[in-house]
This record gives sequence, C-alpha cells and structure tokens, in this order.
Amino acid sequence: MIAETVCSAVSAAGLGIAAVTAYRRRFLTAARIAAYSLVPIGLVMTGVVEWLADTAFSPVAWAGFGVLGVAWVLFMTTRAVERRRGGTRKERRAARAAAQRDAVAPEASAPSLGPGARPAAQPASRPAKASRGGDDDFSDIEAILKKHGI
Repeated sequence: MIAETVCSAVSAAGLGIAAVTAYRRRFLTAARIAAYSLVPIGLVMTGVVEWLADTAFSPVAWAGFGVLGVAWVLFMTTRAVERRRGGTRKERRAARAAAQRDAVAPEASAPSLGPGARPAAQPASRPAKASRGGDDDFSDIEAILKKHGI
C-alpha cells in the first residue's frame, strides 16, 4: 500500500515539473519528464510494484535468486574451462583421432617439384642496385632478408 502511494506521489510531482517546464516553452524536455513521471504509476497499475514488494520481503524469493546466481556462476565457469581446454571431451577425441589419421609420412615432406624448380634455392643472379639517398634506409632490411634467403 505504501509503495503505491509513493509511486503515485512521484508521478504527480513529475507531472507538475513537466507542466512548469512546458510553461517555460521547453516542450521536448517537458514531454520527456512527463514520460518518465508516468512510469511509476504505470508499474503500480500493472501490478509490478506489488510483485516486487512481495519478492523483496520474501526469504524464499531471495534464496531462489541465490540459487540462480550459483547456477549462473557454475555455467560460466564450465564455459571458461571448456574454452581453455579447446572444446568438449568428444571434440578433443575426434581431433586427436583425425590428427593420427592425417599424419604425414616422412617421405611426403620432400619437395615435389625437384631441385631445379625452386627459385629460392638458386642464388640471386641479378646484381644489387646501387644505393641512392633513399635506399640507405632499406639497406638493413635488405641485409636481413638476404640473410634469411628471401
């Protein structure tokens, strides 16, 4: 009963403030204040305030919220652990079995094109360009790339 009275008073005060704001020719702001002030009375009329009041003072309801919180924490913890491990147990077994089936034979790692077809294996036949004023910055990069055979 008190919650309904308080909500009604808040709505009445909000509508009064909206009227004063509209009198000052700030109609958009007045409409927004009126909308906010009608929310508490709307909640009272729909019964949400009564339900919240009954829920707020009910130990069984708070125990239910506690149980829901514990369930949510457990759910999120298991999801985090599952992501860290890389999926469910069934998915890990399937990945392990696929890795064993698709294992590559040692002979398969030899190049299939032959020794003369790889351009990276051949030494560079072009002479290096003469360094100009702007090429000095790239000389270190070229040296690193040549060191790695690129």
